[in-house]
Amino acid sequence: MSSSTPGAAAGMAWKVEEGAAPAPPVTPLPPLYPLLYEDLVRRALAEDLGRAGDLTSDAVVPVEAQAEAILVARAAGRLAGLQVALAAFRLLDPALALTSRAADGDDVAAGAVLATVRGAARSILSAERTALNFLGHLCGIATATRDLVAVVAPHGARVVCTRKTTPGLRALEKYAVRAGGGANHRFGLDDAVLIKDNHRALAGGLRQAVERARRGAGHMVKIEVEVDSLAELDEALAMGVDVVLLDNMQLDVLAEAVRRARGRALTEASGGIHPATAAAIAATGVDLLSVGWLTHSASALDVALDVVPGD
Repeated sequence: MSSSTPGAAAGMAWKVEEGAAPAPPVTPLPPLYPLLYEDLVRRALAEDLGRAGDLTSDAVVPVEAQAEAILVARAAGRLAGLQVALAAFRLLDPALALTSRAADGDDVAAGAVLATVRGAARSILSAERTALNFLGHLCGIATATRDLVAVVAPHGARVVCTRKTTPGLRALEKYAVRAGGGANHRFGLDDAVLIKDNHRALAGGLRQAVERARRGAGHMVKIEVEVDSLAELDEALAMGVDVVLLDNMQLDVLAEAVRRARGRALTEASGGIHPATAAAIAATGVDLLSVGWLTHSASALDVALDVVPGD
C-alpha cells in the first residue's frame, strides 16, 4: 500500500484550519487488553534498566523516600496510551498508587494533569522514561489522526492507517489511530487479501490473481485490489472485488474512479495524503483515505512527569 509523508513537515502537529468541522467524538473507546501491551512494557523496562538497574536513582534517592508525581501534557492534544504508560509504574512496583485524571480519547489542554503516581520515589523515577516514551508516541499519533479526521469530516470520508508501523508496536499504534477518531486497515497479512502490482505480475495478471485469491481465501475474507488507472479499475470491478485501492491518482481521475465504483466496491485513496491535500481528495467522494505517516512519522506529543514538592 502506498502512502506519503507530508514533506519536510511529516511529523508536525498539524492545526485544523478555522471553520473546519470539529473532530467527531471518540467515546466510547474500548480499552486495550493488558495482554496486548504488558510484555512490550516489560521489555522496554528491561531494556532501560539493563544489568544493574537505575544507577542514578539508587545512588541519589534514599531507599525509604516516598514521592508523589504527576503525568502532565506539556502541549495540547488527543490522549492515547495512558494505561500503557501507567503499566510501566505498576509492573516495576505493584505497590505504587496510580490514579488516572483523564481517559484515552480525551482532548487535553497544555498543562493538563493526566495521572498521579504515589509511592517509592526510586520506583517512580526508574519507570519514568519508559512510561513517557509510550505515552508521548501514542498521543502524537492520536493527535495527528484527530486533526486529519477533522479535515475530511465534511466530506464523509474515513481516515485509516496502514501496516507501516513500528515493529512490535502495531496493536498500540493502531489503537492510537482509533483514539484519534480514525479507523484501522488490516492488522496483518492474515486478515484480508490485498492484491498489489507485484502480486499481479507474479500471478500472470489481475484476473488470475483474483481467481486464485478466491480459491485460496475463506468466504469471510474480503478481496481488495490496488489499481492505478481507470482501465485497471474497470477490470477489477468486472471481477466483483470488494474494495479498490486507488493509488496515487490525480484528482480528476480519482473522482471518475469513485463515480465508476460507486455501488460496486468500496473505494480507498492512497498516496500523497496529508493535511494540505486531504480535503480535496475526500471531496472526490472516496470512502477511505489510507495514510501511512500517521503511524510512522507523527511527532510525539510533549508529555512529562513532575515530582510534586513535599510539605
